[in-house]
This record gives sequence, C-alpha cells and structure tokens, in this order.
Amino acid sequence: MFERFTRPAREAVIRAQAEARELGHTPIGTEHLLLALLADPAGPIASAPALREKQVDAGYARAEIIRRSGKDSGATVADADAADREALRAIGIDLDAVRRAIEENFGPGTLHLPRDPAPQRKGLFRRLAGSGGHIPFSPQAKKVLELSLREAIRLKHNFIAPEHIMLGVLREGRGLGARIVAERGVDVEALRADLARSLHAHAA
Repeated sequence: MFERFTRPAREAVIRAQAEARELGHTPIGTEHLLLALLADPAGPIASAPALREKQVDAGYARAEIIRRSGKDSGATVADADAADREALRAIGIDLDAVRRAIEENFGPGTLHLPRDPAPQRKGLFRRLAGSGGHIPFSPQAKKVLELSLREAIRLKHNFIAPEHIMLGVLREGRGLGARIVAERGVDVEALRADLARSLHAHAA
C-alpha cells in the first residue's frame, strides 16, 4: 500500500511518529496523524477553508491532544512509568533508587533500550525505524491508513495524498483525530468538499 503514497503523504506518516514521540505517547493514534497533517502550514490540510474557519491548526490540535491525553490518547510512557513505580513501591522497591544505582555502576543510559536497526525493513517503515525507533500504530490509526487507500480507490486515484489520509481520519470517525475536528464545530461535509477540490487539482 505504501508505494502509492505521495512524498507529502509519506512525510505526514513519518511526522505522526515524530509528534507521538515528542509528546511521549505510544501508540501513534489518529490524533497524531491529524497533528502531522496540520503541521505542514503550506499543505492542503492546514489550508483547507473549513478548518481555517474554525481555527483548527497544528497549535490547536496539539493543545487538545495534550489536554485529553490522560483519557483519550492511550497510555503514555510517563503513565507506564508511574504505574510501574507504584506497583514496585507496593512491594517495597524504589524504582528511582534502583535506576540510580544501576546508572552509577554501569554508566548513564544503561537502561535505555537499543534502537532496533531493522535492516530487513524497506521503504517507509525503514525510515520510521531509523527516525528514533519504531512506535506502533494504534488499531484506529491503522484503520485510517487503510481507509485512505479506500478513499483513493473511491475517487479513482492511483495515489494516496495527505487529503486521502484526512478523508480516512474523517471516515474512521471514532478516533480522537476525528473528534477534535467535529467537536470544534467544523463542517465535515464542507471539509470533504475542500479536500476533494484539492485532490482534483492534484489529479488534473
């Protein structure tokens, strides 16, 4: 499927991983795909009139993701750390003290897992792995990528552009990405029309 992705679409998927990593989130969710699509200020998503009208931009999306991350984005690295710390404390083990002792004896960063070089991976996934370690996609984010292909097929396009990914976010409908857009009061049908016009310009 990824061979159909245009360069901007591939870059958006890679940027979604970077956004998730920067926020300390795992897995990559629909909200990170939305944020990545909006993060290109000259791109077709950020310039869609239906989104501009409601001031849905990368800054707004990032603030919403951070605001909701405790309940909607899935467990974050920090959340997992806190859960581990509490579980160990209950049986009398101070996780921070253990970490300090290990790093004092074996050097700083000893507990950091090595990055998987994944030499057998090709194309987009090799670039994802090479950009700081692969973060998995949530089932909903995977669904969005699948739906982006379906949207391209529906529109009789032999490529997948950022607009198709955004159409996938909207079509999936239940993920945080779609909810951020809908709950801001964006006219979804107008947004679909904006995306269709942009794609028509691509295909012409």
